[in-house]
Amino acid sequence: MQTGTVAAKTAHPSALAEFWYYFSRNKGAVIGLAVFIFILVVALFAPLVAPHTPNEQNRQMLLLAPFWMEGGSSSFPLGTDAVGRDILSRLIYGARFSLFIGVVVVTISVIAGVLIGLVAGYFRGRIDIAIMRLMDIILAFPSLLLALVLVAVLGPGLINAMIAISIVNQPHFVRLTRASVMAEREKEYVIASRVAGAGTLRLMFKTILPNCLGPLIVQATLAFSAAILDAAALGFLGMGAQPPTPEWGTMLAEAREFIQRAWWVVTFPGLAILVTVLAINLMGDGLRDALDPKLKRS
Repeated sequence: MQTGTVAAKTAHPSALAEFWYYFSRNKGAVIGLAVFIFILVVALFAPLVAPHTPNEQNRQMLLLAPFWMEGGSSSFPLGTDAVGRDILSRLIYGARFSLFIGVVVVTISVIAGVLIGLVAGYFRGRIDIAIMRLMDIILAFPSLLLALVLVAVLGPGLINAMIAISIVNQPHFVRLTRASVMAEREKEYVIASRVAGAGTLRLMFKTILPNCLGPLIVQATLAFSAAILDAAALGFLGMGAQPPTPEWGTMLAEAREFIQRAWWVVTFPGLAILVTVLAINLMGDGLRDALDPKLKRS
């Protein structure tokens, strides 16, 4: 009994160590993780890190250059925008909105997509056909165009943008879950559980679903970066977060008319989006390497 307890205790650390071993072999993934953790910490402690509040206007400092350029000031390290707001502070607070959007969108997409995919893959038949045809219709539209249409129907705003992006991302989770469930449902351990008297819900959620989580985790990581990009695109088009919200896409939209006069107003929000999305995508590559048994064997 005691030996079994010790073995149970050491199983989890070894599994974690194995995961980190395969994840850390991808150096890009480790760098992406470090950058993502840095952005997360900065976003969480934005009031302590940011030198100014995001909407504080300094009318004497309009379109001030970054501190290393002529006329710049160390009080505004990355310069100011057209109404004198500190760009660095707005970028730091904007990280909060971008990460919040990613978390909400992925949570809604995963929960809805996994539930629908489980039903389609387990029951098959007409239910499966109806669900998959609906998903095919959604996927037939360009994702950003469909999100724009949905936001136009629901009304501009951050909440409606997140709902629209969630609907657009959901079919990927439905198809992935369905494919995984169909591959698992006829395996011996599932048949044994069914013969032993396990109910439908137990088979779906406790027997099959845990064995489908690897691909879903990787897809969730990629959907996280896609959600940030889509939210920035909707904000840039005026259909997402509305001014004066310090969201990176909205900042780009407000600054586009000054792109020739003050390059920093457009460059830094764009770089923030680029670095964040790249870091998350690199993490996704590492998760794929760590969770895919085929890649482990190779």
